[in-house]
Amino acid sequence: MAVHDDCKLKFLELKAKRTYRFIVFKIEEKQKQVVVEKVGEPTQSYEDFTASLPADECRYAVYDFDFVTAENCRKSRIFFIAWSPDTSRVRSKMIYASSKDRFKRELDGIQVELQATDPTEMGLDVIRSRAS
Repeated sequence: MAVHDDCKLKFLELKAKRTYRFIVFKIEEKQKQVVVEKVGEPTQSYEDFTASLPADECRYAVYDFDFVTAENCRKSRIFFIAWSPDTSRVRSKMIYASSKDRFKRELDGIQVELQATDPTEMGLDVIRSRAS
């Protein structure tokens, strides 16, 4: 599975310049490549991010999560989320599962990986607990 240059470019902008809050990636089966489907502005919330994931289709996503530690330090973690809802097609799940590791390697700087098959597996409480 090829990775469109735009994917790496947008990820670098999120990581280095914090231009985006999140990026949603989609596999274009016909072109056999991963492309950027949607980017979220820095002002958008986690709810905006989860709302941008389709309910019955697989996606990869990167989310820049800001939080404050118990010591009152501001920190951020870059999450890689493999979204594979139970209701998506089996073929789609297989394609996303088999290309995940290779795609993730293209994005240098992922700090936490999350696999989610329904929204509760990537709720804000899960993100918070995995961030620290």
